[in-house]
Amino acid sequence: MAGLKELSARELKYVQRWVFWCIVVGVVAGLGAIAFYLLLQTTSAFFMGYVSGYHPALPAGEASILALPSSSFRLWVLALIPAIGGLIAGLIIYTFAPEAEGDGTDAAIDSFHNKGGEIRRIVPLIKAVASAITIGSGGSAGREGPISQIGAGFGSFIGSRLNMSERETRTMMICGAAAGIGAIFKAPLGGALFGIEVLYKRDFEMESMVPAVLSSVVAYAVFCSFPHVGWGPIFETPYDYRFNRPYELIFYAVLGIACAAAAVFYVKMFYGSRGFFRGLKIPNHLKPAIGGAMLGILTLFVFYLEPKALDGFLGTGYGCIQLAIDVKCSLFILLIAGIAKIFATSFTLGSGGSGGVFGPSMVIGAMLGGLFGWISLRLSDLLFPGAELITEATLSAFVLVGMAAFFAGAAKVPIAAILMISEMTGTYTLLVPLMLTSAVAYTLSGGWTIYEKQEKTRKESSAHRREFLVDILEGIKVADAYTKDIITLSGTKTVKEGLHIADVKGHISYPVVDEAGKLEGITTIMDLEEEREQGGAYNKINQMCKKDVIVAYPDEYLEDVLQKMDRYNVGRLPVVMRGREKELLGIISRSDVIREHCRRRSIIKCCS
Repeated sequence: MAGLKELSARELKYVQRWVFWCIVVGVVAGLGAIAFYLLLQTTSAFFMGYVSGYHPALPAGEASILALPSSSFRLWVLALIPAIGGLIAGLIIYTFAPEAEGDGTDAAIDSFHNKGGEIRRIVPLIKAVASAITIGSGGSAGREGPISQIGAGFGSFIGSRLNMSERETRTMMICGAAAGIGAIFKAPLGGALFGIEVLYKRDFEMESMVPAVLSSVVAYAVFCSFPHVGWGPIFETPYDYRFNRPYELIFYAVLGIACAAAAVFYVKMFYGSRGFFRGLKIPNHLKPAIGGAMLGILTLFVFYLEPKALDGFLGTGYGCIQLAIDVKCSLFILLIAGIAKIFATSFTLGSGGSGGVFGPSMVIGAMLGGLFGWISLRLSDLLFPGAELITEATLSAFVLVGMAAFFAGAAKVPIAAILMISEMTGTYTLLVPLMLTSAVAYTLSGGWTIYEKQEKTRKESSAHRREFLVDILEGIKVADAYTKDIITLSGTKTVKEGLHIADVKGHISYPVVDEAGKLEGITTIMDLEEEREQGGAYNKINQMCKKDVIVAYPDEYLEDVLQKMDRYNVGRLPVVMRGREKELLGIISRSDVIREHCRRRSIIKCCS
């Protein structure tokens, strides 16, 4: 009973410690989200509003905080500032923290899998400043990358300062990323799910679920408590949509197929653009400026085709999403904005600019959903006149569903996408079509992902390699791995003769046997050297060898054998029969264990 009380006290102390630090991470991530939000508002108001006289549409749940002096609209300035912003961001990024380029979420994923959860302290600051300049000057990028890296960076900082284990540091990093996402998108549950789902294409980091939820909720509360933010969702939905017409699932399934195809094209375009820029033989500092110049040219082209489409592909583009939800975008605007956003994002982030890919993905998905809705409406009116298969409320629903489905396919986060879109719009009435469309897009998009550092499952991650090593070893017995052809030393030989044999054979330890081949003990080359230095060169080996031998049995599992080796600090164990410990069958070493593990793992990979 006393032992149980002691155990419960230890567990309670551990839980209290985690709760405290998760709350701290949530508070800091929430404050970081506020700071980044204000910084982004400032740069956007200055570059696009004050300098170029362009004021993009805003989502219903966000208002402009700063009121700078207004100026007349100047198209040529609007086309020029992405290059200027790219130049400034490029100089900052590649001078101080090159890992802050592109999407910050991918960098955080890489840190989790390959760097023990460690993120350099300067990276979040550089990421925040560079991203605010990139997006504020018209660059096509989102908030999720910067804020996830800011939160993850602080979580990593706490883990390293408290000398936490790698596993705990990784958990703190996930908590920070989830908290940042949950705060700035006002999606606490979706942010937590995003933090544990985005690491893998086909898996979750479930051990971090509860800490991530706690940090995300705290960050959300801190962020929304800021007077200029408020508690309302980012987007408002004008229709009280209810799913009560089952035949609509056919339309949603087709939309899922379209989102999968578009997601694959988006990923190919994104990484094709990045490959192009990386191949340019110019300093990296200048590449974001070139990407910005290409975006400026695209701005002129889009303005010539449809000026209202600028709201969709410059900056975050959230205002255009709101217009699409309100069914205030024509079919042409949806088409131009959706296509332009893919190219604009590829130019901005592929060239080394800083920002996230979640925001652009939402815009592309929303435009695709709205476009699909208008086409479906025209076809249904043509084929079934008067049937009203597609209503105005359904058009709005297609926009919301397209947002989730496209991101589910492009980023391999179907659950997080469903929840985040539901929270960002303040409605859960679309869960059925959201689930169907996201599942279709996620499945059909295959292994294509916008986050290249994602691992397929936990089994492939370096963070869990040791766990799966043990899992495999649990099923392998010594009989499958030990070496039968062994080198022994006769107990009747002298120490000098034993050293000569050891010098020829090159092993460190040797079983010692009698004339009948029965195990007498074990000795090492170090033991033999020590005996010779003490004047026992002509002593019999059976007089100085260790009689208390640690052995392995054929029916033992390799996991248990490894634990024996670690406990007694030995690298080789004699293998004997149970009940007949003198009957030597062979020997098993660490290399035998590793070899058998590699063989089994290769078999598993071939079969999977």
